[in-house]
Amino acid sequence: MVRDGSYEFFGPGDGPAQERSVRAKFWRTAKKAARQIPFMEDVVAAYYCALDKETPVKVKAILFGALAYFVLPIDAIPDFVAGIGFTDDIAVLTAAITAVSSHITPAHRQAARDAIAEHD
Repeated sequence: MVRDGSYEFFGPGDGPAQERSVRAKFWRTAKKAARQIPFMEDVVAAYYCALDKETPVKVKAILFGALAYFVLPIDAIPDFVAGIGFTDDIAVLTAAITAVSSHITPAHRQAARDAIAEHD
């Protein structure tokens, strides 16, 4: 979200809906994927980065796009397919996290560690 409250990414009016969708479904999907995604701490840190008001809008757009792909049930490979269901999610998340890694701070990583410990 831009400081003036508007969303410049997604489409007109899509930013708040996309963020709400990611927030609502993130932990449920993360719990299901935890055993299949070896870098879950990075995914959770990216989630906290996307929610951080100090994160630039373009970075938020990349992260919310990747996180929305992760949490939404419509996928190139359905997540329920044993053994390969999260492979497309892994590719999208890896690309997004790599692209914005300089914006994922030690505070985001600590929040991720704390949240993972709390959700175990």
